[in-house]
Amino acid sequence: MISLLAMLLLSSSFLVSIPAKSTILPGQSLGFSDNLTSPDGNFVLSFFQSSGMSYLGVNFSVSQTSIGPKAVWVANRDSPLSTVGVNLTMDADGVLKIVPDAGSPIPLNPTQASRNSSATLFNSGNLVISELDPNGTEKQILWQSFDYPTDTLLAGMKIGANFKTGKNWLLSSDLSKDVPATGGLSLEWNGTALNGAGELVIKRLGQVYWTSGAVTENQIANSDLLSIDSLTSLYNFSVVSNADESYFSYSVASISQTLWVLSYDGFRGYRGNLMVYIGVCEGDNISAGCMDPQPPSCRSQGDSFELRSGMFNRSPWIWTSADNNTFTQDNSGKQEAIYILKVHILKMASNRSSSYKWWIWIIVGAATVFLVIVLLNIMWRKRLRDKEREEENIFLELTNMADAEDHGHDQEKGGGDGGGVGKGDLRIFAFVTIKEATNDFAAYNKLGQGGFGPVYKGRLPEGQEIAVKRLSRSSGQGLVEFRNELVLIAKLQHMNLVRLLGCCVKDEEKMLVYEYMPNKSLDSFIFDEGRRGLLNWKCRYSIIEGIAQGILYLHKYSRLRIIHRDLKASNILLDEDMQPKISDFGMARIFGRDVSEANTMRVVGTYGYMSPEYAMEGNFSEKSDVYSFGVLLLEIVSGRRNSSFALGDRTMNLLGYAWELWTQGRSIDLKDPTLTDFESISEIQRCIHVGLLCVQEHAADRPSMLEIVVPRQQDRGPSHPKYSGILKCDLSHTEISKQI
Repeated sequence: MISLLAMLLLSSSFLVSIPAKSTILPGQSLGFSDNLTSPDGNFVLSFFQSSGMSYLGVNFSVSQTSIGPKAVWVANRDSPLSTVGVNLTMDADGVLKIVPDAGSPIPLNPTQASRNSSATLFNSGNLVISELDPNGTEKQILWQSFDYPTDTLLAGMKIGANFKTGKNWLLSSDLSKDVPATGGLSLEWNGTALNGAGELVIKRLGQVYWTSGAVTENQIANSDLLSIDSLTSLYNFSVVSNADESYFSYSVASISQTLWVLSYDGFRGYRGNLMVYIGVCEGDNISAGCMDPQPPSCRSQGDSFELRSGMFNRSPWIWTSADNNTFTQDNSGKQEAIYILKVHILKMASNRSSSYKWWIWIIVGAATVFLVIVLLNIMWRKRLRDKEREEENIFLELTNMADAEDHGHDQEKGGGDGGGVGKGDLRIFAFVTIKEATNDFAAYNKLGQGGFGPVYKGRLPEGQEIAVKRLSRSSGQGLVEFRNELVLIAKLQHMNLVRLLGCCVKDEEKMLVYEYMPNKSLDSFIFDEGRRGLLNWKCRYSIIEGIAQGILYLHKYSRLRIIHRDLKASNILLDEDMQPKISDFGMARIFGRDVSEANTMRVVGTYGYMSPEYAMEGNFSEKSDVYSFGVLLLEIVSGRRNSSFALGDRTMNLLGYAWELWTQGRSIDLKDPTLTDFESISEIQRCIHVGLLCVQEHAADRPSMLEIVVPRQQDRGPSHPKYSGILKCDLSHTEISKQI
């Protein structure tokens, strides 16, 4: 539990300097001459000076000086301070920041803070900001220095990338021996470099400088790191690669005085007083992973160096021996000889008139390049306008087709009900907008994979979060299905139907843009062993009612009478309040009010949710959706999939198991074991009963959604006496007419 002193500090408006220890709490500060020390005494967090500037960093303690005064992590390497009047403070909101006497503070964790937090220097050398629970134990890590490495890799640190958060872990060298600012070398991880095996890569100014070769648990191919017998058993390398992250790290038996450093002049490993080359490329060496260096742009084939005595003169030209006016030869023998670049191809002008011609050619060349760029820009903009116009024409064609259909439908029925959404309510998005919103369809933004392509999370420039369904070219879903979903959802408005914001059409790309559902789909809860316990019965029953209301709207109260044909758990999305919204209308069909059923040669949907008459004969009707609803209802109650359900060595699906329990009078045994609200037993049994009524073999025996949802009332007129409002009514006398 947080001490009384810490609680007083939280409520105070002043800061208290503390003696050396391993943790800072809100309201405490660390002065320029103070330090935090790891529990084992090996690491120290303190301020230090280099080249007259002040920095905050983690170093080895005084007792661990065999490696030398080396900061293994620097908090403000690119924001040095010109004063020693500085302290490290954790404010009352839990933000750890460097506070100078004059100037703006430098926060370490500005967006990941908690009032009940602490900052601790661990034995690993990792500075960790954690959120604490009321008992003072760690609840979660908010920020850690290991996620922001500088030039040193300690045991337990990572080099690689997290695809979900977009975070990259890499080392970058210091600018020089005395300036810890970011330099030109970087150490990065390529997880798929060698036929799926990873390797470490050093780059210099973005160009590959050295590669490690394949990295295994105890070997780096292009390194002398393990060439010494005493180090063979010291290191244990770890290579991780999965959908979430890809990285390299190492561990050792004892982390004391063990580190890898990417300095401004190469990459080295230290173990006590022993230094071992990991990757150092010197001169023209191209062995042991070193890359063939590319010559500077000012050099050309045939250039060479010659040893001459003398000195250079000031000149507007390059200092080479190509122009005798820039170099004065010393024949006395007193001047030390130096190497001078002798240009073979490039001949420098030797008089002022030739220099004028040279400048004229530069001006002419620059003007030509400028005109070409302007013309290309004009052509690119014209092509972009033509493409946008083409995409808009496709969009208008789609919506005009829908308007023509609706017009015929309204003529037939004597006019619409006024509840539709016009095409003006849909937005056509430019492809570049969707690409930027999803970070070029980044893997960490992928929400899931449907039968017709992936779905990505995105954020529009105005801040609205969206879900982008990118139809796969190989999915088989073409213009008809795309138009079908675009038109249908645009004309439907109900709290239990997902809202379509617009679409994007570019070349063969077809994308639908929806409102973002933060809790994803229903199947991610009820079929997940670790998450289904989050759904209590009250929440599950609310979801069941919401799905039923959405289907009832489609069948009876919407402007268009619609059969969904693909109702399943993955097509039920959940908003921030866990309210269900039916999605994916690509397979939906519009029915006339006087049509009871239809037939198709192309059976689409998901087996396990298909009614028998649809799966076997292609006949579908409102009762097909009722069957799918019954399967959904039993899955929500049991927390089990119908298609993958197994009972020991017996071959039986969830529906057969539910029927068997029903006939034995043990229907409550179907209940998800995580549901412990015994006051809801009768409601759970009623839902099982309704589910079994919905999945009866013959469509005529199943209730309609109106009979399932709407209770009988005098003002509603006559209704079916057997089923009316069965989600709410007593079903003790309602029998299931056919075995499942």
